[in-house]
Amino acid sequence: MRFSSILLCFATAVSLASIHGCGSTPSEMSASDKAELDSMSRSAIADFKKADPAMEKFFTTAYGYVIFPNVTTGAVVVGGAHGEGEVFQNGKLTGYADVSKANVGAQIGGQSYQQIVFFQNEGSYAAFTNGTYELDAKASAVAASEGASSSADYQKGVLVFTRSISGLMVQAAVGGQKFRFRPLPK
Repeated sequence: MRFSSILLCFATAVSLASIHGCGSTPSEMSASDKAELDSMSRSAIADFKKADPAMEKFFTTAYGYVIFPNVTTGAVVVGGAHGEGEVFQNGKLTGYADVSKANVGAQIGGQSYQQIVFFQNEGSYAAFTNGTYELDAKASAVAASEGASSSADYQKGVLVFTRSISGLMVQAAVGGQKFRFRPLPK
């Protein structure tokens, strides 16, 4: 029984790494993929605003933001997550990004969630759009709910909100998120 558990964990890790290409550049999307992502992103933004109407202030005052309308995560001791998103500066689409996460620890389950990362100023936005950006395991996200944004504040120029879509994840794991940015063609 123990050998099969170890084998399952190893297979999970290898599968997640190969499927999500940890460390690779974001794949090129077709026009239809971009249109679908845009539709999903607009819907996710509406979901966040509906969950907490006070969040509107971040959409209007942030220097920029990235919206991930569907991040999928799964784990059996070793876990990972991946999602594609759109990046905006002053309300205008500037490019695409993906998020990948790998972690290890006491965890099991699967979950889908939406995530938005607000950039307070040009410096935090530039740090994100200069290629690969990482949030460490100490970074915390605010769960989007009525009134949650009223007390939320930026940490090092970044503010992260999440909203659960489906699934259940039990987790006491260590890991960080890695983001990759791809600008729109000029």
